[in-house]
Amino acid sequence: MIPSLILNILNFVLVAGCIVWGVKKADPWTRLFRYFTTLSNVLCAIASLIVVICRLCGTLPLWALLLKYAGTAAVTVTMLTVFLFLGPTSHDWKGLLTRAELFLHLICPLLAIVSFLFFEKTAMPAWSIAIGSLPVPIYGAWYLYKVIFAPEEYRWEDFYGFNRGGKWPISVGLMTLAGALIALALWAI
Repeated sequence: MIPSLILNILNFVLVAGCIVWGVKKADPWTRLFRYFTTLSNVLCAIASLIVVICRLCGTLPLWALLLKYAGTAAVTVTMLTVFLFLGPTSHDWKGLLTRAELFLHLICPLLAIVSFLFFEKTAMPAWSIAIGSLPVPIYGAWYLYKVIFAPEEYRWEDFYGFNRGGKWPISVGLMTLAGALIALALWAI
């Protein structure tokens, strides 16, 4: 229980610090919350805080474990997307792995994975995989709307590059599949 408490408190504090730093830096500050990196880390940090509270109260209910599972799967998607797609296509490793980005793209996801797999995970029903898979298609639908289908004056730039050459159907399918496979892997391990 002690390692779980330490890792979850550390994850929450680091993400909170990164968000505070990001809000001060971003103009407008709401822009920070367009990114899956931010949203997945906030989800995981909230889940980490709930795990700490539940552990201190003596029990970790299934709903709290499932929330931590979804958050962990989401930050794993973030980390792998950075290393397998964004880094190689942008060649901006310094921008992706310095300051707050280092914590949100690598350190906090690793804290979440270690705490979930080694100190929190218990047998979960197979339907849990659907819960772990949810963050990617939910965000994907929002991103797709804001980049392609929103009225012109409310659209976002395609900052992930998932619609290059109009290839969004492929990107949506691949990211949804990747999110499901990551959730499956975390469930199976």
